[in-house]
Amino acid sequence: MERIGTQSIQLVISIVLARLLSPNDFGLIALVMIIIAIADVFVQSGLGTALIQKKDIDDDDFSSVFWASLLIATIIYLVIFFTAPCIANFYGKPDLIAVIRVLTLSLFLGAFGSVQNAYIARNMLFKKLFYRGMVAMLPSGILGIALAYQGFGVWALVFQQLANAFLSVATLWFAIPWKPHLKFSFAKLSVLFSFGWKLLVSSLINNVYEKLRALIIGKMFSAADLAFFDRGDHFPRLIVNNINSSISSVLLPSLSVYQDNRPQMKKFMRRAISTSSFLITPMMAGLAVLAHPLIQILLGEAWLPCVPFVQACCFTYAFYPIHTTNLTAINAVGRSDLFLKLEIIKSSYGLAILIVFFLYFRTPIGIAYGAMCSAVISSVVNAFPNKKQIDYGYLEQIRDIMPSIVLSAFMVLGMHLFAKITMPLILSFVLQIILGIILYLGLAKIFHVESLNYAIKTLKELKKK
Repeated sequence: MERIGTQSIQLVISIVLARLLSPNDFGLIALVMIIIAIADVFVQSGLGTALIQKKDIDDDDFSSVFWASLLIATIIYLVIFFTAPCIANFYGKPDLIAVIRVLTLSLFLGAFGSVQNAYIARNMLFKKLFYRGMVAMLPSGILGIALAYQGFGVWALVFQQLANAFLSVATLWFAIPWKPHLKFSFAKLSVLFSFGWKLLVSSLINNVYEKLRALIIGKMFSAADLAFFDRGDHFPRLIVNNINSSISSVLLPSLSVYQDNRPQMKKFMRRAISTSSFLITPMMAGLAVLAHPLIQILLGEAWLPCVPFVQACCFTYAFYPIHTTNLTAINAVGRSDLFLKLEIIKSSYGLAILIVFFLYFRTPIGIAYGAMCSAVISSVVNAFPNKKQIDYGYLEQIRDIMPSIVLSAFMVLGMHLFAKITMPLILSFVLQIILGIILYLGLAKIFHVESLNYAIKTLKELKKK
């Protein structure tokens, strides 16, 4: 509910902002977010996951991580502040200097928020996230829209993001009992860091590799091209984050509790993969089919170049249930060393694929195709260790998600054939969505797909509560 509620509000806000601002404004923000995403890896330091995974923990652990994260955020911010002119010159955009220095203030809020989120996950207080999302997203969105309407351009996006981060942290300050204390323990921090440093390096490798695509587009092509790439990624990522992140947020603490009970871990993993695939696969398939009318209706003709990016990213994100579930299981059993090895392997061949596809296509879409290829290979790589650790290999995982793939294929076929009927754009768009839902759920009901039965059972239990 928290993910869907906040992301739905964010979707509406982003649509309005896309109508008020230019692709170039969004491209400039995307450039800065590359830097912030990489810097945030150092601030998080893998310690948030360590707080969730550790069996025995107390308030000194949380406070020590908070002060360490805040110190790291200060150091990183000062480095970025003084190197902002060099970064702007690298992109050939001197007007980025002030934007970088202001937006990077979000690192301090991220340091605070990471510990709050770890406390929530550790104690299963996910209702608090619902309140936080509702309180933070709407006011910050209204602020961004008002500033965009008044002609503030890229600064409307800057202040919207800062306001959202501040309100998120401020809301949780009052919503959860944990508050940072003037306590710091090197001993406790070293124990957490012994697990977390591998995740830090893993996350750094992954982020640099992932952001390298945007960096190349931002450097070799225009800011508008980067905006099209970023917007194309935005819609499928929005859907996947709603579902996949919700499941994985609960999965890590759940698996950590049963890390010594491998049969129970396998049961949780199968449930997570089959359920998330049952939801994500048809949504990615349907979004790929409807990408053109969706962009035309919501964002307008000026944003149509992002359609092929939407379709490519839909294919890439369809593999995320396998990625996320397997990697979460590896973290839950405390194998951050294995997690690091996997990231090194994936980034190595991923970089090679990126170079090959970029040199062959020499267009931004070629980079997106490279990501599609990497996603297929990485699904095998991420699943490989859990064959030995939990007796849940890749082929068995594919069998568990195969019903979702087959049903999605029939759904896409039906939607594609229906699209050939001539009718107004919006009417065709709405009817295709309805038809897709009916086909997918109808076939799932006819063939007694277990994930549908589980979803219905869960909804009934929620209704009783």
